[in-house]
Amino acid sequence: MRIKLTILILLALAAGGCSVSKYVPPGESLYVGGSVEVVPDSAAKKQVSGLEDQLEGMLRPAPNATLFGFPYKVWLYYWIGTPRKEKGFRNWFRKKFGEPPVLASQRVVTANAEILAAYMNNQGYFRSTATGDIVANDKKRTAVAEYKAFVKPRYYIDTVAYVVDDTTKQFSKDFLSTKKAGRGSLLRKGDPYRLEVIEGERSRVERLLKEKGYYYFNPDYLIAEVDSTEGTHAVNIFLKVKPTTSQLALKQYYIGDIYVYADYDALSPDTLPAQSQLKRGLHIVDPADNYKARIFDDAIGFTKGSRYNSALHDVSLSRLINLNNFKFVKNRFELVPRSDSAILNAYYYLTPAKEKSLRTELSGLTKSNNLAGTQVDVSWSNKNTFRGAELLRLSTNVGVDWQVGGGQPDQPANINNFLRFNVQGELSFPRFIIPFYHVNPATNQALPRTILTAGYETLTQGGLYTQTSLRASGGYSWRRNAEVEHTLTPFGINFIRPRNISEEFVTRVFDTGNQVDLDRLLQVLTDRLILENQYTITYKPTPGPFARDQFLVSGGINMAGNLARLLDRTVGGNDSRFFDVLFEQFVRFDGEFRYFRDLSPSLRLANRFIGGLGIPYGNSNSLPQFKQYFAGGSTGIRAFRARTLGPGNTNLNSTLFGNSSFGDIRLEVNSELRIKFTQLINGALFVDAGNVWTYRETELYGKAGQFNKNFYEQVAIGGGLGLRLDFSFLVFRLDLATPFRKPWYQALDTPRSPWVFDQINLRDKSWRKQNLVLNIAVAYPF
Repeated sequence: MRIKLTILILLALAAGGCSVSKYVPPGESLYVGGSVEVVPDSAAKKQVSGLEDQLEGMLRPAPNATLFGFPYKVWLYYWIGTPRKEKGFRNWFRKKFGEPPVLASQRVVTANAEILAAYMNNQGYFRSTATGDIVANDKKRTAVAEYKAFVKPRYYIDTVAYVVDDTTKQFSKDFLSTKKAGRGSLLRKGDPYRLEVIEGERSRVERLLKEKGYYYFNPDYLIAEVDSTEGTHAVNIFLKVKPTTSQLALKQYYIGDIYVYADYDALSPDTLPAQSQLKRGLHIVDPADNYKARIFDDAIGFTKGSRYNSALHDVSLSRLINLNNFKFVKNRFELVPRSDSAILNAYYYLTPAKEKSLRTELSGLTKSNNLAGTQVDVSWSNKNTFRGAELLRLSTNVGVDWQVGGGQPDQPANINNFLRFNVQGELSFPRFIIPFYHVNPATNQALPRTILTAGYETLTQGGLYTQTSLRASGGYSWRRNAEVEHTLTPFGINFIRPRNISEEFVTRVFDTGNQVDLDRLLQVLTDRLILENQYTITYKPTPGPFARDQFLVSGGINMAGNLARLLDRTVGGNDSRFFDVLFEQFVRFDGEFRYFRDLSPSLRLANRFIGGLGIPYGNSNSLPQFKQYFAGGSTGIRAFRARTLGPGNTNLNSTLFGNSSFGDIRLEVNSELRIKFTQLINGALFVDAGNVWTYRETELYGKAGQFNKNFYEQVAIGGGLGLRLDFSFLVFRLDLATPFRKPWYQALDTPRSPWVFDQINLRDKSWRKQNLVLNIAVAYPF
């Protein structure tokens, strides 16, 4: 039936294809695409790589959409007919599913040829030309456009000079200093001439001058004179200020009075600055007294008498917006009306957002460990709790997970059914709150935040036990600039206690004799206390305007048990307690590096390296399980299900508790080629590698799970194909992966090669069930 249906559809399309031509107006042809043939000069043959694709990407208009070569949208456009009413089904159908025909036009082809020639000249292929002709197929009533690009040798930059008339003037000094400011000029010796780079350099210079107070300066005041007369396919570029530039643009400006309208929509049109109140150096108009003056003083970086700076201007607006208290933020500067004035008054117009909100969310989820579930979240927030833009958020959620496949034969039916309950409160201040210490936020790109949290959580597994967690923390988050972010949590406490433990289940665990089950049960039955502190830093440099590379580096350290050990004076050794509760002692280091390179507009190479090292000591023989690392899953090594890899060469998993492979050390590398097919549909080819290990030899895993110098022999590798649907606001991801290397094969009673390419058998149902892993997720894995 499927074959017959496919044949019928193809026949219908073929028949429809014949019928489209009769709708094409007499003397016209349906445009079906264009091509460009690059004809380089003998001296330019090595310089035109990729130029053909660039030129073809500029051809306009795009031909009609087709399916198997059939312009189905055009057929639907004609088939539905001309609508009689502007509003009606036929009009809606034609606009929604149809598409008017794109007809071939010699006028358009001639215009395209001129555009191609201009583009080549703007890319440094001076004196290059292009021609275009229409080639019609009278029988099919279609036409293609064929272009020829005659390419001359490319010119490269030899010297770059910034030219001024008088080096003693302040503006001239500041203009000359921009050449080496920041990362330096975008115009570099040896680079090919490109007009867009010159435009980018003009914008860079304008930005740097505005940071020095030249408020009225803009890129149009700069001109680049290009000398290509040397005859060696090299150009000299002279960047200078146009002689007609207004004197207003060559003057530095300073800030006068600063006015803040805290509720601009509620103010009458005749509200005057004179009605404002002077607080903290700001003229604030806030009739309802909704906000403390401090939040505006912290957010606005300017002070009276300070020099104008466009970077500080942008930062001030960003801070006001990121407070989340205002839905609209507008700003303007007004020149003080007096002769030869260099003073600007600043005005900020703010429209408050709703302070309080209640949100309810219902979500469904699937996990790579064969669990599915649902969750209900309810949260209430107040964005201006104490009139200082403090954010108070109270939230609670209830969720359930259940097994949908992949369960073990010996497991009880409800063993992987989970009931989760969580309640949490968070209070965030848009400033540092540090006793006996004042921090000046003017040096930070965004306002720092002090965050206090407290929460209570319960997790009930299959009616077997309930684990409760009571936690609280206090910390800070701040950014010195747009590239570096810091997070410091000097205090965190987490008290974990089990209850409602099923005696029947405990007996069953001992009856299985499975060491992983016993180890997991021991962790479940033990009260644990974690007193910790943590610091992380993230560095994400802003790429240049024509950069093809991007990267991100982050790292952190997490320590626990030091404060508790200092306060514990009763018991030493490895059984220290705080308020009669065993506390964890460890230090954990984490690092991540991401690198992205755009190979073309539709191809991106994405790479990630993750490393983690946990060192347990004192009371702890290993990290607590929720601080340990695991491998596999939809954001890790996708060919293996979550928590099924390692540690090391081992392949032990719980009979009753499910996937339970954890370690104290983690190494992982991911690489994927991301392919953009359309605006909506993207694809990927990926390879993942890595594993987890224990820090020291344990009774459960022995030396096979411990990190050693031969760790590279214990690396698991997998890869596969991905499909991504990019809806702009979210990315829906499907990744199908299979293992390439299974390290535990080396530790079998009869060792075998860990490489499993020879075992791939897509026709074998049992192989597919064990080795094809479908990861369903939202957002990219990294």
